[in-house]
Amino acid sequence: MTELLEELEQKRQVCNNEAEKHRHVRDELNEQTKEWVMKRDELNAKVRELVEEAAKHRETRDSLNIRVREDKAQRDFWNQKVNELNEKVIALKKDNVPREGPPIAKLKKELKALEFKQMTSVLTTEKERDIIEMLSALQAQIKEREKALEQNVEVRNAIRELREAKEKAETHHRNVGELAEKAQAEHDKMIELYEQADSLRKEADAAQEKFIETKLKADEEHRKHIESIRQVHDYDKIITGLKQKARRAKKKKEESTAMQEAEQIFEKFKSGEKLSTEDIMTLQKSGYL
Repeated sequence: MTELLEELEQKRQVCNNEAEKHRHVRDELNEQTKEWVMKRDELNAKVRELVEEAAKHRETRDSLNIRVREDKAQRDFWNQKVNELNEKVIALKKDNVPREGPPIAKLKKELKALEFKQMTSVLTTEKERDIIEMLSALQAQIKEREKALEQNVEVRNAIRELREAKEKAETHHRNVGELAEKAQAEHDKMIELYEQADSLRKEADAAQEKFIETKLKADEEHRKHIESIRQVHDYDKIITGLKQKARRAKKKKEESTAMQEAEQIFEKFKSGEKLSTEDIMTLQKSGYL
């Protein structure tokens, strides 16, 4: 019985050690799961911040693109207006050109021809001087004839309208360029932020996978811990039962021995021998007295 109890105690201790080992590993893994959850949540929070910031840039970009379209429409409108007014000015100049002298168109044609000759020909100093004088004379003549044309109220008003239309077309064209550049900058920033968010989202997904992996390992270690604890409890029940059985057997043996001793004393009493106080107490305990 003693050897069996010692063997059971040893096995119980082995199971208890296994239970402690699995408990220790489980607790370490549970700490790791907390760390992975914290990392995942931090990354997801950053992802949300980046996505919200990117959405603001997208909203600004879209607003700028609307303004680009509006300015493009205005630019196209005023460019069309410029074309119409330019044709009007040409027609008015033609109708109101001074009768004296050559037409302005012919003078401008001659001016361009001389400028081309000056740029492309190898000229002597004297020839160069002559051409320069001719160019100056043509420019003065063109300016004088145009000035005379502008004295006409209708022509002057048409030229003013044309100038204003050109300024408006240029203003809207400039706005289109500036707004489109700003919209592109907002778009680039939005893309950059979305790419950062995607990168962090992948890290968050990886942290989630590690969390699940670690949680499953922790659950397995917990299962093994519980299984080992149950085995320890089973050994406790068996050991306790064996010890109780041993105590009952010992008590029964002691009672049997005491009964035999009491019978011997009682036989002495019947034969007339004098009993001691201890003998009498033994008889009382055994139920003979």
